[in-house]
Formats: sequence, C-alpha cells, structure tokens
Amino acid sequence: MNTFGNLFRITTWGESHGPAVGAVVDGCPPRLPLDLADIQVELDRRRPGQSDIVTPRKEEDRVEILSGTFEGRTTGAPISMLVRNADQRPGAYDEMKDKFRPSHADYTYQTKYGIRDHRGGGRSSARETVGRVAAGAIARKILALGGQAQHGAPVEIRAFLTQVHDIAMPAEALVAFPTLAEVEATAVRCPHPATAQRMIERIKSVRSEGDSVGGVIECRVRGVPAGLGEPVFDRLEAELAKAMLSLPATKGFELGSGFAGARLRGSEHNDRFVSREGQVRTETNRSGGTQGGISNGEEIVFRVAFKPTATILRPQQTVDVHGAETELIGRGRHDPCVVPRAVPIVEAMTALVLVDHWMRQIGQNGSFRFE
Repeated sequence: MNTFGNLFRITTWGESHGPAVGAVVDGCPPRLPLDLADIQVELDRRRPGQSDIVTPRKEEDRVEILSGTFEGRTTGAPISMLVRNADQRPGAYDEMKDKFRPSHADYTYQTKYGIRDHRGGGRSSARETVGRVAAGAIARKILALGGQAQHGAPVEIRAFLTQVHDIAMPAEALVAFPTLAEVEATAVRCPHPATAQRMIERIKSVRSEGDSVGGVIECRVRGVPAGLGEPVFDRLEAELAKAMLSLPATKGFELGSGFAGARLRGSEHNDRFVSREGQVRTETNRSGGTQGGISNGEEIVFRVAFKPTATILRPQQTVDVHGAETELIGRGRHDPCVVPRAVPIVEAMTALVLVDHWMRQIGQNGSFRFE
C-alpha cells in the first residue's frame, strides 16, 4: 500500500521520471501554523545535487501546497502537496527496459504487476521519499509546538551518519546529543569531523571506480513523553522498524543495545530505575527509550543500516525479460552512497510515527474521564 499511519495518515504518489511526486496528509490537527518554508527547509536537506558526493541530478524540489491550509494555518482538511520533477532524463534508462538490474526491484515489480516503469525505477526509486519528507516536516512542527505546549520542551529528532563502509565514528563520540549545526557541517552528515573526512574520501574513491558503498544512520529523539506506543503488535519500536525498513536500500534496524545486547547478561543489560528531579528515570539506556513497546521518557535511540547503491557504473552480468544472459552497465545519475541524503528521510519517518502514536495515546487515554 502507499498509505502509512493510523490517525495521522500520509499517502505518497508519483514516479522518479513522471511529471511530479507528492503526498496527501490526512488527520492533521487544525490551526497548526504552517507555511511553505516549514516544508521547504526539510526538502532542501533531502534534494539531489547538494554536494560532490551525491547524485548530480538537479532538482529544486519546490513544494506547492494545494489544499488543507488557510491564512497560514491548517484547517483539518487533507493537505495535498506537490513537487514537480524538472531534471528528467528517461532516455538514460532505455537499456533497462528489457534488462533486470542486479539488486534492484525490476524483476520483482515485473513479476508482481506484469508491468513496470523502467525510467529510474519508477515507483521503487528513492524519489518517492520526497512526499515522506514533506509530510514529515508537518509532523515535526506538531511535535515541536505540541511538545512545548504540553510538556514544556519540544520533541527533537536528530539523525546522523555513524558509519560509511568500514569507517565508523569512535564509540566515545556518540555520547552527546549532536546539534543540527554539527550534523550539517559536512556533506556526509557525520558530526565527528575527522571521521566525516575519511567517509568523504572513501565515497569519492569508490565513485571513481564506478562502485558504491552503504552505511549506518543513528537517530536520537529527546523530549518524547512516557506512554507512547502499544503493548503488542503496534509496539513503538515495531512501528519505527516498519517505518525505517520501508525506506529504499534499508537492510537492518536495531534499537538501544540492539544486536550487541545479545552478548550481555541480564545483570549487565538491565536499566536500573532511579528518581531524578521528582521523575522516574533510568540510570542507563540500553532499552533505547522503550520498554514493553511503550516509550519510557528516555531518549529513543536506534540505528538503520543501508546497503550500497545497487546501480554501479561498471559491467554486471544479469538476464533480460526473456531469461537470456546479458551484460548491463549502469547509466543515469546515482548516489555513490545514499546514506547522507537519507538522514532527513529517517527523521521524517520518525516524526510520522511519533505524531501518530501521540494522537492514538490522546484518543484512548486522554479523551474520557470516569472518576
């Protein structure tokens, strides 16, 4: 399906080389102050052509709001947003019309639907995430203003690179919640300058060889109140995992201690409860901000693994639509590493999950009083 969320719902639409891409947001609370700049700032972080380590495709990604706002505020009606595709070169994909690109969605789309848009991958392209980022910008503003009004502090979401290929930030550099300025200081969006420089050099090196690399994004969220989430199928971490693994090129998700927690004993892993400033808190945060599927008031901390970009500019063996063996060389404009531009997309999906669960919490536990 192309729709995500329960009460705060988004539907994305459009293809990589079609006329436009966009999203419809349904369930946004009315009277939220909202203008184009709130959305554009996030789209600018995601757009291609930002630096010499990403795809050179030139898209301004100027958002248009078609409905759902009046005099600078949301009305409660569906918010429809559109971003026109400008720098289209569908001819670069003519060879892919009859050949399946290794590790792309060409074969699976053809098998499932019996038809596919081969121009840049069509719907399977990361161009689809424009709509997610636009919708996520609205969710982020709800979290910022709603968190401030209800709990005295905005909900802050910060994603950043911790690893590219085999180059990783040192563990001691992961302690503090990074500022946006620290994350945006380099093209690779790693807040540790020395590691960031090595990452950039690696990306440039593999690009010169016609190859690609993947990496890991860590996301931290602070200011989330305790109580968001559900105890069984819609656990907060399960919803975050679904959101992240719905992104193109993602291959793994872990929360808190993640897979490393499997190497610890319970006595080593348990987060001891303490009283701090009149509130119940945890002394450590190996749980990653949730327990029993519900937020506990600590920072939510998770990581997402991204595979190397599937399109590489070197010959690869494959088969065509008739099953005959053939050779394919990637063409078009592609990121040698998709991870830096995925940072605002991870943040957007996080915001969408949190707003939806906040609304669900209020709907079930904040609407009625029986005493």
